[in-house]
Amino acid sequence: MSFKINDNVKWVGKIDWELRKFHGEDLSTHRGSSYNSYLVQDEKTVLIDTVWEPFADEFIEQLKKEVDLKKIDYIIANHGEIDHSGALPALMREIPGTPIYCTNNGIKSLKGQYHEDWNFIPVKTGDRLSLGKKEIIFIEAPMLHWPDTMFSYLTEDNILFSNDAFGQHYASEHMYNDLVDQSELYGEALKYYANILAPFSKLVDKKITEVLNLNLKIDMICPSHGVIWRKDPLQIVKIYQEWANAYQENQITIIYDTMWNETRRMAEAIAEGIRQTNQGITIKLFNSARSDNNDIITEIFKSKAILVGSPTVNRFVLHSTGGLLGVLKGLGLKNKKAAAFGTYGWSGEGVKIITEELQKAGFEIINDGIKLMWNPDKEGKQKCIEFGREIGEILNNN
Repeated sequence: MSFKINDNVKWVGKIDWELRKFHGEDLSTHRGSSYNSYLVQDEKTVLIDTVWEPFADEFIEQLKKEVDLKKIDYIIANHGEIDHSGALPALMREIPGTPIYCTNNGIKSLKGQYHEDWNFIPVKTGDRLSLGKKEIIFIEAPMLHWPDTMFSYLTEDNILFSNDAFGQHYASEHMYNDLVDQSELYGEALKYYANILAPFSKLVDKKITEVLNLNLKIDMICPSHGVIWRKDPLQIVKIYQEWANAYQENQITIIYDTMWNETRRMAEAIAEGIRQTNQGITIKLFNSARSDNNDIITEIFKSKAILVGSPTVNRFVLHSTGGLLGVLKGLGLKNKKAAAFGTYGWSGEGVKIITEELQKAGFEIINDGIKLMWNPDKEGKQKCIEFGREIGEILNNN
């Protein structure tokens, strides 16, 4: 499959309808994804990125229908990760010696993964590649989301090939932002940002400012995953600026794991207390052992506060809680409050452990949390309601 973007740019990638996990088993992709590769034909021909290795043979077979491979003058590798570069080894066997333009870190990445000394041409911000009537301008974008990442801008057509930035894991036969379900599109774009780019928010904000200061006219943004932004393409840039600046909505997310439902009962009673004093806030509850971890992280990203609960088990917490706390430390979210809760039978250090881990993750700790022994009785439930009321009042004032 391919489709024409304009008279000299074609999409030649692969839509992966079946994909449900990405980055190993770490990231859920409920709506599949796409691996976007672009063929630009002027007086010179350039291929921008490839596809994931499982689709390499199919990719090359389809590419041959679009162009004589020997007429590809240049290859641009905006990012060396396998989902974008996986077809390079097979392609380079067909056209050895074709120059590959990438950053210096891109060379290290591609050599480290494929152990090939291809004809690499290192580029940096401001470097240009002439295609004849048009040029490619390179813009380094380190840590969006790997050290090697860069953008490529096509003059005259005013297209920004942004690689992972502004993308979504979203498979659709309608490959433009104005043709797809907007709630699905923005939901997947937010999930992508929260789970992949959030740790680098300071760099995202800085890079967006830098790109905008270049005063490049942008008529289209072509990312490496998901749909192409052609209608008001800068809308996603503006939203990224919001997401990159300690983003929060009027929401609190309560995440818990439970052995015999006691911690679940605590979570529900706390939510009841929050509702009593803060009726305007959105409250969402998730059992971390039964919910998708990436969906939970997306909701945490949206929240002004989170509550995390677990029973104490073997002087620690349940593994789904421990795993989530580890992920949160890596995300480095800003401007969010947190507190802990949980049940216990004899030792009871779980709440203290959760509180310490939340603090290490950068959350502002609201209080020491609440813990109850065994199954909460009527009095215990009331304590949870009062705890929730306290949380609700604190959030009312922020």
